[in-house]
Amino acid sequence: MNESKKTSPFTMAVCAEMVFLDRPIAERVRKIDALGFQVEIWDWTRHDIDALANTGATFSSMTGYIEGTLADKDGADRLVETAKESISVAKRLGIPRLNLHGTGLDGKGLPVKPATQVSGAMWIRAHDTLNRLADLGEEHDVTFVLENLNTQVDHPGVPFARAEDVLELLASVDRPEVRMMLDLYHAQIGEGNLIELLRRAAPYIGEIQVADVPGRCEPGSGEIHYPAIARVLNEMGYRGTVGLEGWASQEDELALQRFKDAFTL
Repeated sequence: MNESKKTSPFTMAVCAEMVFLDRPIAERVRKIDALGFQVEIWDWTRHDIDALANTGATFSSMTGYIEGTLADKDGADRLVETAKESISVAKRLGIPRLNLHGTGLDGKGLPVKPATQVSGAMWIRAHDTLNRLADLGEEHDVTFVLENLNTQVDHPGVPFARAEDVLELLASVDRPEVRMMLDLYHAQIGEGNLIELLRRAAPYIGEIQVADVPGRCEPGSGEIHYPAIARVLNEMGYRGTVGLEGWASQEDELALQRFKDAFTL
């Protein structure tokens, strides 16, 4: 095929929290949008929502809670409460997916309530919490996506961080309103065997996030062969969103182009 006629079968998004950092957030969003990508944001409470809405950009996902945790009663109540607040913002910005973690994270990505061991009672509570969030998702037509994280480098002490744990939880709930934010950067550090993971996770994937290892920069900067990942996703029939949640190893626009190239078939 003529290289100029190749296209991506996926919807491609870029995290505005990690590129074009010399610009205000609304300008970052406009730049990402102008380059042909959808936009991810993190904690919406740190942003001027009016300014973001006025960019005209299409948003892929954002953090779907302010505080809380999956696996204890008070934390779960707080998680559901702040998820309701997040839904109203998501509706304003047209955001379809609200991202979750096993527990709230601080500004450095560390767990507000760490857990070195996950008990059976915590599994039961997490299952119940995800069902409550699924009820919210069904009522408001949004999808909550639970992200796998790595505990070796970036997020030590986060419960339910491993991709295997996320999949087990989602399979036990088995509702379309709660899905997986499958982050391949985190999975490579924590578990590896990414292509087999994709195949096992296929029924539960809500969105895929990517960055290379080591360094958490764009595809092509590290050890993951993302063109092979793209081919497998295409063969699986995946047509959802692939989001770059990584830093630029050199220039921002070059990083976005390398990301696009890796997922163009």
